[in-house]
Amino acid sequence: MDLTVLVTDDDQDIRDGIEIYLKNEGYKVLKAKDGKEALDLLSRHEVHLIILDIMMPNMDGIQATFKIREERNIPIIMLSAKAEDTDKIHGLSIGADDYITKPFHPLELMARVKSQLRRYTQLGTYNGGASNTKIEVNGLSIDREAKEVRVNGEAVKLTPIEYKITELLLTNAGRVFSIQEIYERVWNEEAYNAENIVPVHIRKIREKIEADPKNPRYLKVVWGIGYKIEK
Repeated sequence: MDLTVLVTDDDQDIRDGIEIYLKNEGYKVLKAKDGKEALDLLSRHEVHLIILDIMMPNMDGIQATFKIREERNIPIIMLSAKAEDTDKIHGLSIGADDYITKPFHPLELMARVKSQLRRYTQLGTYNGGASNTKIEVNGLSIDREAKEVRVNGEAVKLTPIEYKITELLLTNAGRVFSIQEIYERVWNEEAYNAENIVPVHIRKIREKIEADPKNPRYLKVVWGIGYKIEK
């Protein structure tokens, strides 16, 4: 399967440098200098992952992520400067799947690209989880073949990362997972800033599956330990 990555950054040197590494890994590459150009390319090409800088003219990465998530669930890796912690968390909260801070090592970025694409193209492959393709707990259900989550029969639109977290917890309903364990199982790497990343995705999942996110029925916190889907 030929996979295409869209690199969006207003710095041409960064775009060109990332392109070299992506092509060396066998990916096709599209490049955009801002969010508007990225959206235009998305409308005309099949794209499997987006690398998206936060700070750009015309349309920044936050605005672009919001627009992309209105229609698409493809993985988004955000690039951000170290001083932009608020923007990073905001980016994750509106649908970005991961972020990496500048300056970054190209090999670290490639590892994250591979990890995101592996999840996107092979959803539903946890070792040790339930083997059933359809699982339901009190009206919350997952179809692992269709890659679909439903609440009382209504389909819920999740990002790839949100789907994987929900799949992990639902296929192991009743078991408590720590933040570090969720990160390592879903991101398939050692916990990296997990305390900032995982809770943001948990909050977004609750907003989508819970009638009252502040008083959740399904996705429960076990204080001081982690999260679980109530069995």
